[in-house]
Amino acid sequence: MSGYDFGTGNTNPEGFPADELAAAAARIIPQVSDQLNQYPGKLGYEPMRQMMVDREAEREGVRLLDPDRLILTNGSMQAITLVAEALCTGTDDVVVMEEHCYVGTISAYRALGIEMAGIPLDAYGMRMDALADTLARLHDEGRPPRFIYTLPTYQNPTGFMMPKERRLELLALAEQYQLIVVEDNCYADVHFEGEKPPALYTLDDSDRQVYMCSLSKIFAPGVRLGYLYARGALFDRFLDRRQDAGPNTLAAAITTEYLSTDLWGHIERANVALKAKRDAMLEALEVGVGNTCSWSHPVGGLFIWVRLPDNVDLGRLAELCEARGVTYAPGSNFYVKGTDVPYIRLAFGYPSVEQIRAGVPVLGQCIRDACGA
Repeated sequence: MSGYDFGTGNTNPEGFPADELAAAAARIIPQVSDQLNQYPGKLGYEPMRQMMVDREAEREGVRLLDPDRLILTNGSMQAITLVAEALCTGTDDVVVMEEHCYVGTISAYRALGIEMAGIPLDAYGMRMDALADTLARLHDEGRPPRFIYTLPTYQNPTGFMMPKERRLELLALAEQYQLIVVEDNCYADVHFEGEKPPALYTLDDSDRQVYMCSLSKIFAPGVRLGYLYARGALFDRFLDRRQDAGPNTLAAAITTEYLSTDLWGHIERANVALKAKRDAMLEALEVGVGNTCSWSHPVGGLFIWVRLPDNVDLGRLAELCEARGVTYAPGSNFYVKGTDVPYIRLAFGYPSVEQIRAGVPVLGQCIRDACGA
């Protein structure tokens, strides 16, 4: 990798189990040759669906998911788009979400013509006072949102974690207004320390809970495997919306063959390496920009959200970083309004520890050089 890439949310390429994955492919391909000559169907490869149900049960401590109500998708982005297309009518569509949110979701909603009502965040995620105010306003205007979309766990881009008490407040507001809640939990198992608050679907047994997760962050984004879970009539709406003949059986079969015997071992090894990278970036930020910037301290996920000085010239910063080989994700990419904000997102999963230690000081100098007198 040339330069210092802190911009993309890729996973750690070091230690990727290439040989083990190749061996898994050699074992499983003869076994699924007949399935590879058929269309997968709308649900997808059953052994992977069962493995993901088991994954959820192990993490959450409760067995609530049915593999026949789980849809394998082409990454979590397909799930995000399927849900929006199924729940929005194309007329006066409003979705409530964090005001700083995953750029892929923002882009998808913008392309679908959805109005995004952004809720401010604090260090514990979406603020419930602001959510209550927004829901009341939309109700008074006769414009109820189609759903609430949230990343409560290791939120992208901020890395914030919503505690259980606030999750219960969110569900109570959704109950009050009879709203669907769409939980994007793609970073669920990228966990470094502390307690794991429960997923929203485990706290509410209504049919208004929609759940998304992914293998992109615990395994590899290139396999393009995610999943979508819903109960009742919602599940049928999502399944009816799917028109692509199903997800990739080959990728699902090979990945399942590799992970099925060592899922949690793989996750633990991946997280040890990612934590070392997170720690290296936090240390480098403290040394390099501790007097000028502030930032999040995520206990999981892949990102650090950096608050820049008020007097930084964002255009100048972009120019300096490009010239010096540093890439980052500008905060405007993650802002539902799309305007400039004094934030940048740094991703620590893909660069090596050495590149982080060498590159963050370069970024720090760029920030200082981009500040006015």
